[in-house]
Amino acid sequence: RWGAALTVLTGLIIAFHNGYGVQALTFQGDGADGINLIGVGMWLALIMAFNVWFVIWPAQKKILGIVEATAEEKAKAAPIALAASRTNVLLSLPMAYAMVNANLA
Repeated sequence: RWGAALTVLTGLIIAFHNGYGVQALTFQGDGADGINLIGVGMWLALIMAFNVWFVIWPAQKKILGIVEATAEEKAKAAPIALAASRTNVLLSLPMAYAMVNANLA
């Protein structure tokens, strides 16, 4: 979870430091410069980090007994964490594709 936070934070710092952060996040590139493609990758990374912090981690805390939860709450949390984890796996390939190929444009 901290890896996700550091990755997103570092990426945003680099994007804004190099002057294309707003342009990428709002898809305002000209299409030939790769800004829109890096924007897609940035949004996918943000969605994945959100999943880790606000869906997977709270569910895992219940499942692992870090926070108090009834057996029913634990049973409900397991499929939610599984679905969010699988979503992140599925989003990781297009995210990587977008970020790598944006640099080839």
